[in-house]
Amino acid sequence: MKYRNLGNRGLRVSAVGLGCMGMSHAYGASADHREMVELLAKAVDMGYSFFDTAEVYGTPDNPYDNEELLGNALRPYRDKVVIATKFGLRFDRESGQVPYPLLPDSRPETIRKSVEGSLRRLRTDHIDLYYQHRPDPRTPIEDVAETVLELIDEGKVLHWGLSEASERDIRRAHAVCPLTAVQDRYSMMARWHEALFPMLEEMGIGLVAFSPLANGLLSDRYDATSRFDPGTDYRAGMPQFQPDSYDKNRELLRLIRCVADEKDATPAQISLAWMLRKKPWIVPIPGTRKLERLRENAGAADITLSEEEVKQIDQALDAMPMSGVFGGTK
Repeated sequence: MKYRNLGNRGLRVSAVGLGCMGMSHAYGASADHREMVELLAKAVDMGYSFFDTAEVYGTPDNPYDNEELLGNALRPYRDKVVIATKFGLRFDRESGQVPYPLLPDSRPETIRKSVEGSLRRLRTDHIDLYYQHRPDPRTPIEDVAETVLELIDEGKVLHWGLSEASERDIRRAHAVCPLTAVQDRYSMMARWHEALFPMLEEMGIGLVAFSPLANGLLSDRYDATSRFDPGTDYRAGMPQFQPDSYDKNRELLRLIRCVADEKDATPAQISLAWMLRKKPWIVPIPGTRKLERLRENAGAADITLSEEEVKQIDQALDAMPMSGVFGGTK
């Protein structure tokens, strides 16, 4: 595994991190904890040092399942790993809708309650990277930043970030308490956050890319016959996984396969290597429950794409048709 700095505030992580949400939430029934503990231990052995979770990544029976899983699995390796978690969001599980509608709440008292719960579940005395999960229109971002600054002064949080935030909020938050990272959806199919790159570079803020494989589509392991449980798997309703999307994305998948063949790599590795080459401060966090995918994703850091090759890929992406891609839950 290779490593890189996430922004310029001293947070060094594996070039590819591990998004752990899908072990508990949104990608079918939750995984067996014993199997996931073993998988997380193997991830550490492979060199993964960056693990992403959130307060709300849980199940109907246990809303905090994912943090508890990571707390148990990573405790033996706590001095070797960077754990990121998030506050300021809950799901409306009573709505009857899937995906569950999002209910933001970043009031200072809520943040303080959340951090204590996360510390307890993660079995640690500090959170390495603490994100506001989604903007809260009712709470000024300055109030959020001031509260996190207090938590940093108390030693409960080392670094902080924002997820799915506007440029305006990033600048306002950074002025109160400097940000280490922002976390946004980013892939070959979801490039709208590239508009933030000049600002992030200017301010020394890293980008953590979630859904870097467009929720798995860019792994090229699904087709029009793939089916997902609409009650537990968000992919059932995502536009890129509808039966007619595979025709719409044929040219995209062909491009990735072609580059993968040239580099003796897999489509997933090319999709990750592309963004790793875009900026040295981008860290993707693909998720998986499978050991072979864990190894495959880690191998993306060893794939070399030139600046010219990335430019050619970008030009092709700009010109080709694609299906819609899931852009987040309302």
